[in-house]
Amino acid sequence: MPSSDEGVFAISVAADRADLPIQNLRVYERRGLIEPARTAGGTRLYSEDDIVVLRRIGQLLTEGLNLAGIGRVLALETEVSDLRRRLARRTNDEGDRG
Repeated sequence: MPSSDEGVFAISVAADRADLPIQNLRVYERRGLIEPARTAGGTRLYSEDDIVVLRRIGQLLTEGLNLAGIGRVLALETEVSDLRRRLARRTNDEGDRG
């Protein structure tokens, strides 16, 4: 079974699963909002994690954000998630020593 960050879905499947037009996925990639894996031949392959991001992009578009704003929100959400993971690790490490 592939991991959630392994590219396995063709663009048509990813677009369908995220309920977005295929062309939008290409635009989001050009704007740096998503970075699908590529086969040796250059075919895009989207992961489960990519589809989660695509759905989030769709939500933010519905809320009225433009692509620049969406890029900033996604970056901040990633930063917050990373900080929470680091804090949890630190808390667990301190608990092991205590």
